[in-house]
Amino acid sequence: MRRLFLILLLTAPMAALAGTAMIENFELQPEKRWRFFTDRVMGGVSSGQVAFVRDGEQVYARMTGRVSTENNGGFIQIRMELPDGAPENVTGVRLVVRGNDQRYFVHLRTRGTRLPWQYYQAGFETAGDWTEVRLPLDSFDRSGRLLRATPIAHSIRSVAVVAFGRDHAAEIDVREVGFY
Repeated sequence: MRRLFLILLLTAPMAALAGTAMIENFELQPEKRWRFFTDRVMGGVSSGQVAFVRDGEQVYARMTGRVSTENNGGFIQIRMELPDGAPENVTGVRLVVRGNDQRYFVHLRTRGTRLPWQYYQAGFETAGDWTEVRLPLDSFDRSGRLLRATPIAHSIRSVAVVAFGRDHAAEIDVREVGFY
């Protein structure tokens, strides 16, 4: 009985992650993979930063800033390119996040999002405690009618965590990013 308990105890964490594909846990030089930028690239006035934090055993990205819709702006984001796309069999994006009780978004870019303002978007809420967020690919809204209705996993070329669309203070910590 004791042996069975030990086996269950040791395999439970692996079972919880079964069917997931981790793409980032921020442990090894995330600054080489993640890029921070704001709407200033198109004339907006939002500002912010990303810091990669090591807090004891936890490592995460912390994005903070001020989102402003002035000058047709309204976003800050961190983005990671995925040159090989996502595995073909995935059905959604998985994050582990915490934040300042605000709504944030994941933006996906695919082979079909050729223009800078094209993306797929799904929103999620944050709270003060770490929370797993699962966003099915079919819940992502396209930014325009010229895009497919739903992104195709193997055509995904980048994933971004975004504070978007309204004037607000942004503070979000991201500990894991992956697919399921």
